[in-house]
Amino acid sequence: MTARPAPPAASPDALAIETRGLTKRYGGVEVVRDVSLRLPAGSRTALLGANGAGKTTLLSLLSTLVSPTSGDARVDGHPVAGKPAALRRAIGVLAHRPMLYEELSALENLRLFARLYGVAGAEARIEELLRAVGAWRRRDEPVAVLSRGTHQRIALARALLHRPRVLLADEPETGLDPEGVALLDAIALATPGLTVVAATHRVDRVQAWATGLVRLDRGRIVEDSASVPIAASAAHTAEVRA
Repeated sequence: MTARPAPPAASPDALAIETRGLTKRYGGVEVVRDVSLRLPAGSRTALLGANGAGKTTLLSLLSTLVSPTSGDARVDGHPVAGKPAALRRAIGVLAHRPMLYEELSALENLRLFARLYGVAGAEARIEELLRAVGAWRRRDEPVAVLSRGTHQRIALARALLHRPRVLLADEPETGLDPEGVALLDAIALATPGLTVVAATHRVDRVQAWATGLVRLDRGRIVEDSASVPIAASAAHTAEVRA
């Protein structure tokens, strides 16, 4: 369990994620409503809320899987509008469903995504991650014959494959046994330097990895201990300019 993502170092004052009035409406229903966040680079944010609170939709907006109805967002300095390739290269996505090609092996799945991301030294990186998640021995077997927990481990390897600067995760503990959860923390959720936003129902685990939390209720933020206050950020900027 030695592999860790290696995002480039960022200024502690940089914002990894900034949203302003981000809103997503389906028909007449606002599932994300006027969400404004300022999450520092290297922060690890637990996204909390009941089922239907808007957590998955917010992550989908940040990862460009869906487009906002109004408002805007920037991730790693890139606007989500237009879904730029540079943004997709900067983020890793880990969903509660692994979304692997089950007829392919773990090796073949990661090789496919390595080509899509243009990963340098892909074979060494794939081996490093499959060993780290405990799937190397079964690397050549079709994913369809592997357990649900192994699927999630391979999906974790895929999310970290291109060394993203930001990890967006939706119920990442799903399907993992205690050893798998510990591994998730060690190489992803609690990794220094990697910005993480993870939706979770495991409130009991938040203190183990998160530096702050955001709680949603019916699409709105009702608690936010993760964002940098605008006034504090402005004061820092003025101090640097002086």
